[in-house]
Amino acid sequence: MTTESIEAAERLTHVRAAMGRAARLTGRAADDINLIAVSKTQAMDAIRPLIEAGQRVFGENRVQEAQGKWPALREDSPALVLHLVGQLQSNKAADAVALFDIIHSLDRPSLLTALAKAMDAADKRVPCFLQVNIGAEPQKGGCPIAEVPALIRAARDADIPLLGLMCVPPEGIEPAPFFALLAKMAREEGLTRLSMGMSGDFETAIMLGATDIRVGTALFGERPSAARPVPASGRGMIRNSRAE
Repeated sequence: MTTESIEAAERLTHVRAAMGRAARLTGRAADDINLIAVSKTQAMDAIRPLIEAGQRVFGENRVQEAQGKWPALREDSPALVLHLVGQLQSNKAADAVALFDIIHSLDRPSLLTALAKAMDAADKRVPCFLQVNIGAEPQKGGCPIAEVPALIRAARDADIPLLGLMCVPPEGIEPAPFFALLAKMAREEGLTRLSMGMSGDFETAIMLGATDIRVGTALFGERPSAARPVPASGRGMIRNSRAE
């Protein structure tokens, strides 16, 4: 094995051990939680060692970036599963449906309409998480809490497979109350999966019911470059900057 592969295996082992410790506190096992390795801004050469170490589930924030990496990576490893964990623009819905296996960022009626149309055209149903703006932060994506029940009903009416709820808690604040609120909302709507928890708080998320955690830095190390600049107009902004 190369040095990169050894280091990737060590990081993966460390994360899975932490998952196991947290899961046992709630009567679960690490295998009950889906570990999504968030590979946004990571080059293919940085992703391959983690694949070699046994990781099979990955997440990307941007459709265009994923299109440049994952078709080639999947040629070598067809069993890989790819999640879209970042904000999705409606005009990218068809591309997202074509490339991703699961989408975590359904958060508004206009996107629901675009996704339903794209799924119908592709004759493909892509399971989705409904993203909740759990901290009521105006700069972030996510459905307002009060509008979640209506959006869930609309998704079900549109035959979009709804897996559960997703959130990104406010930065710099204890995340546990936000995770607990998301879990309560999911129970009330009969949804069983919770996409919550990132590199710095995934153990807390697991103890509060997370079924899917989005981990980037703990698996890849610090990212090689900063996020792309926001256009001067603000349009096209990727608002969910903490998707891992």
